Amino acid sequence: MPIRTILVVAPNPELADSLKSGLNPAQFRIVHRTTVEDAEPLLARGMADVCLLDVELHGVQDVWLLERLNQRGPKCPVIVCTSDRQPEWEEEAYLKGVRQVITKPVRIRALEAILRQLVPEGSTAVMLAPRSAETHEAVAIAAVPSFSAAPAHTLLRDFSSILTHSHNAEELLKQILFLLRQIVAVNRAVIFLRTPVSGFATPIQGAGRELQVAASLGHPTETVKRLQLTLDCGLGALLERLGTILRASSDEVRADAVALKEFELLGARVAVPILDRGSLLGVAILSGRITGEPLVNSELELIFHLLEQAGLAVRNIWLHAQQAANHDLLTGVLRELSSACVVVDRNLKILHANKMALKCFGVGSGAGAELNFADIPAAIGTKIYQVLKTGAALAPFRFEPEKPAGSVFQVTIVPFQRDADGEAGSVLLTIEDLTQNEQLRRLELEASDLRLVKNMAHRLVAETGNAIVPLNTFVQIPPDAIDRNLLLSMLPALKETDKRIERRVKQFRYLAEDVLAANESLTLNALLEKAFAEAQHYHPARNAQLVLEKTEGSAVIPANRERLAFAIAEVFMNALMANPSDPTVVVRRIETTGRSNGPMLAFEIQDNGPGFAPEGYEKVGKHFFTTRIPGLGLGLAVARKIIEAHGGNLEISAPGSAPHGVVRVSLPISAAVPQKS
Repeated sequence: MPIRTILVVAPNPELADSLKSGLNPAQFRIVHRTTVEDAEPLLARGMADVCLLDVELHGVQDVWLLERLNQRGPKCPVIVCTSDRQPEWEEEAYLKGVRQVITKPVRIRALEAILRQLVPEGSTAVMLAPRSAETHEAVAIAAVPSFSAAPAHTLLRDFSSILTHSHNAEELLKQILFLLRQIVAVNRAVIFLRTPVSGFATPIQGAGRELQVAASLGHPTETVKRLQLTLDCGLGALLERLGTILRASSDEVRADAVALKEFELLGARVAVPILDRGSLLGVAILSGRITGEPLVNSELELIFHLLEQAGLAVRNIWLHAQQAANHDLLTGVLRELSSACVVVDRNLKILHANKMALKCFGVGSGAGAELNFADIPAAIGTKIYQVLKTGAALAPFRFEPEKPAGSVFQVTIVPFQRDADGEAGSVLLTIEDLTQNEQLRRLELEASDLRLVKNMAHRLVAETGNAIVPLNTFVQIPPDAIDRNLLLSMLPALKETDKRIERRVKQFRYLAEDVLAANESLTLNALLEKAFAEAQHYHPARNAQLVLEKTEGSAVIPANRERLAFAIAEVFMNALMANPSDPTVVVRRIETTGRSNGPMLAFEIQDNGPGFAPEGYEKVGKHFFTTRIPGLGLGLAVARKIIEAHGGNLEISAPGSAPHGVVRVSLPISAAVPQKS
């Protein structure tokens, strides 16, 4: 006669003990569990013929307990054993599927009759009788039914609820082990995990190959905390290579002495890989069930899938921790920047403001200090609102607040996190304090002006002193000693003094002019001839020659005749002084591509001297720079200013280039009829 299994769910063992002593052990097997959760593995596998629930039907909590029991074992008949029968709650119990309600103390003969009616002969559940060591695993595999789709689906649903309760991988895995004990009644288990890389850290070569204990169940803490696996050998290497569940009795394990030793050390039977659908994150080492029976294939498949979901959860936890570490690092960097950084969202809420921003907008930097949008000046707040609405960045602009006086800031507003409509989800406001830079620039300009004045005074004194030497000499002659012959002998020197002073006066006057009226027009030949004549006036070289190449043409230059001729004359003066003994100046017209605002006329002025010195090339054309003694160093500087005022350009050929000693001049031209020169 088959044995019927009676599952007694009671907080105390007295009821189970009384049934064991009263019922025939050859016909009835009594299994005691204290809670419905403890009884779930037996109910889910159909290992109980009848469930006897010891509960007091006094309230809704007891009815809920019946619902939970019915969910765990919907096919198992339930008998409620209670001390005090209350009709309203007894009726509720029957509505929840209870087959019979009996009162305590239990009368054995009446209970036996009820059991025979609920469980006819030949329909008993799976037997739980102990087996011999030789046939233990085979019988257990045959006795335990395969998990149907519905219970596995339910387990996965219950398992997924755990994933939302923690952002700590170790705590999550502990909950996983507790769940595995409830599902398959596993006795001992250890989970090893790889070490994650956090933040912006770069892993060391070869690091991350060790697996540390992350959670354990049924093992002494002092024992497992010193254990570790490696992916280079043993179980870690086998699981990384195979990616499948390994039993201690498998051929792969028996062929690997290290893996076999690890199984023996942990007293385990099965090793399950923890994957994230891409790589091996860890290893779960499991023993058999708490009843001593091994885990069957259907249970191991379920454990594998559950641990795979746990691996994905652990990977997400690691990514979350890495992002949090990156966020903290970037926040710390922004907090310590010397520029003010503010992030404003679409609702004009300040998402981030570093210490410099609090200082810039006059908000205290103490604990709890916060920046509100109202603290931002209206001139900047309006532009922030504009960027949020348009989604377009603004060019950096200067901002000078009223307080503190003299402060200067450069403000940049850029959008980011745009949505589908093109609007910016938030904007980044950066403010750079230029106050100190402006003060330094102002001081540098003042110092530069002082140096310029000093240099100008030094040069002017030297030039004026040289120019008036003949005049001073003439003044020192006694009046009665001056005769016609002496006056005629000193007249050329006095005329030269007059020319030099006249030229310096023109240079300073043109250098000081900012507005130039180009109310005349002239051809290139007329300009060159007038300029060369003026150059000879200031530098009377008797044998100086001017060679014109391809300078004829009808194109006219709108110009201020006097000033432009003086500018070209200064270039000619520089060319004449390059070779005072035999000066020859060649002017040739060159082709030019013009420019967007009109055609240009370009020509080169070349002397027959040695060209510009390499050491002075960078300073040629600068104010008061000269390599000639005596000299003031204003000729080319004044020429460049006048030519640029006419809309043209003056360029000086670099040392070593061919041809050497060339100055290129370009001037705008028009179709106007030239005036007579």
